[in-house]
Amino acid sequence: MSRRLLGVAIMTTLAVGLTGCGSGDTSGSDNTLEIWIRQAPDSDSAKTAKKLADAFTKASGVQTKVVALFDDFETKLNQQAAQKQLPDIVINDTAQLGNMQSQGWLQEIDKASLTGGDSLAETAWKAATGSDGKYYAAPFSAQSFALIVRKDWREKVRMEPPATWEDLAKLAVAFTEQDPDGNGQKDTAGFVAPAGTKRGYASWYASSLIYANGGDFIKSVGGGKYAAAVNDPKTVEAVQYLQDQFCKTKTVNPGAVSNDTTVTHEVFEKGQGGIYLVGPYVLARFVNSVGTDKIEVLPVPKGPSGGPGTLGEGENVYLMAGSQHKDVQKKFAEFAISPEGQRIGMNKDANGAIVRLPVNTTVDMSAERADPRWKVFQESYANAVYAPPVPNWAPIRQTSADTINAVWANCSADVKTAMDELNTKLTQELQSQKAS
Repeated sequence: MSRRLLGVAIMTTLAVGLTGCGSGDTSGSDNTLEIWIRQAPDSDSAKTAKKLADAFTKASGVQTKVVALFDDFETKLNQQAAQKQLPDIVINDTAQLGNMQSQGWLQEIDKASLTGGDSLAETAWKAATGSDGKYYAAPFSAQSFALIVRKDWREKVRMEPPATWEDLAKLAVAFTEQDPDGNGQKDTAGFVAPAGTKRGYASWYASSLIYANGGDFIKSVGGGKYAAAVNDPKTVEAVQYLQDQFCKTKTVNPGAVSNDTTVTHEVFEKGQGGIYLVGPYVLARFVNSVGTDKIEVLPVPKGPSGGPGTLGEGENVYLMAGSQHKDVQKKFAEFAISPEGQRIGMNKDANGAIVRLPVNTTVDMSAERADPRWKVFQESYANAVYAPPVPNWAPIRQTSADTINAVWANCSADVKTAMDELNTKLTQELQSQKAS
């Protein structure tokens, strides 16, 4: 049997085996709803998830168990699937939908019968859509990306907020060369970047500038099919721009090509760099750790060949297959997307928000959060670009990250050649997914 046919057979067997084999006692005597969320245990975000679950229990009488995991989240889900003990609910990245759905882990969602579903933003519903056009999750949280910048440093070097990529590069040079922290040493960088390959971070970081320049990784050709587009001149231009920051002006924090977001957050907090292209989920943290008067949120400038646009993503509520509590799963999803559930998840201006931007259009974010810097992210969301609903986005992001990371780490690498090679790899990946 070929590897591909063997893989299909295994996934089919797994999907069948999951039926009737959800979390808890398979006899149905355990009435506790098990909820997994991709957050660090004991973190503020995990505590917010517990508040959401407790509020659901109070409203419904259904007991819940929240399991917060961060490292190797997907690996541990695979282990649970192999044991036929998937949790009832998973709150996880929108980009993971294709991977989980292709393995038969997800229940289909009837959008029309989901109470409150008609109040959710259509853009958010797109991120809950599978490659077959069906819905496999309830949208829960959305986010776009912007620049969190050391305002005190920018004022120290007497520069205006960047309006172009050229302005942004000049600001990074000033942060690197003009001692913006005033300690008399040349120990600061312009950009801080999670440019490592773990979980595809290099691709994740680059994507907002790629979209801001009108580029893309793959493009739709109609009929649910896609073609690789990563060697398009606009995409190449964006990756080249970033390589220049690593290699020519040397304005990126040392070690960035090995870092994930956990490390990069700390680099920014320690004052080792002053420009962080990131989502809104760290805003409250930086307000506390860096100081509210020292940071500002600025939109990502439009690229020279396109834009505006940034990566769009967020979290969905996934109703996992094999659960003994299907009615309760749906009730939890309806509570999570309700105005009350969204407000709890937003956690006002405090750290630990698990709803970054509300997907329920009846929720007024400005009434919940006093910090006006959130509005920059909300405005950027209007032009946000979600990962397309291919069967599995994860290998596309990871393969892209491996190539993009390599051209940042090796300054002698030719970006156009590398992106041509990546285009071939993505074409092969789309073919393997029968999506080309």
